[in-house]
Amino acid sequence: MSANPFTGAGYFLRGLSMLPQPGLRSFVLIPLLINVLLFGGAIWLLVEQFDVWIDQLMRAWLPDWGWLDFLRYLLWPLLALVILVVVYYSFSLVANFIAAPFNGFLAERVERQLRGVVVADEGWSELVRMVPRSLMRELAKLQYYLPRVLLLLVLSFIPVINLVMPLVWFVFGAWMMAIQYCDYPMDNNKVSFSEMKRLLKARRFTAVGFGSLVQFGMLVPVVNLIIMPAAVVGATIYWVEEYAGPGPNAAANTTQPVRR
Repeated sequence: MSANPFTGAGYFLRGLSMLPQPGLRSFVLIPLLINVLLFGGAIWLLVEQFDVWIDQLMRAWLPDWGWLDFLRYLLWPLLALVILVVVYYSFSLVANFIAAPFNGFLAERVERQLRGVVVADEGWSELVRMVPRSLMRELAKLQYYLPRVLLLLVLSFIPVINLVMPLVWFVFGAWMMAIQYCDYPMDNNKVSFSEMKRLLKARRFTAVGFGSLVQFGMLVPVVNLIIMPAAVVGATIYWVEEYAGPGPNAAANTTQPVRR
């Protein structure tokens, strides 16, 4: 299957449509409650600090030259997008860190429905065993994310380069969303973090298409509360159809992940 951003976006929409299924509802509840609490906090923070941050960024990005004032009207929506992406992605990191074991369970249940195979045991004992592994994967994502976001922050304050940084921030955010959510089904299948990145890079446009729609959904009030479980389900569909294949009796997939 060739890389296609619309295909990637379609995986997320299909994940969203699967949420009401009776077999998935109980696995969606805890991630949903975590999202309600954390994104409620993100909305409060944006309401309180948005104008302050916009003003600070305007002063940092534009020199105090009167003839450049017209650029403020052009930069305002781009800076607003940067703030929204950074705040919501930061809160999503925290939400995913807390919900990681439950998201892993949700991904396992979806894969079982799609492929008819069991990739993890059920029950609280399995959840307890999954917690340290899930947290280590979240730390690996954080280790990947932090150096890159710091570099982007530095570039955002360099004249001329900073004019294109809002677009760079958006693409980077979409890529990180793909990494964040595709990791759950791949981790369940013992695909290493480095191998997961290689698989996503091989079909980068599909990954960015998936992550872009997730990112847009995170910016929509109320809708963003169900983005996490929808993205986990969509990423599992993505994993099954792009890499794993429909089941153990299906023809061998041409792209086989490397196991740990």
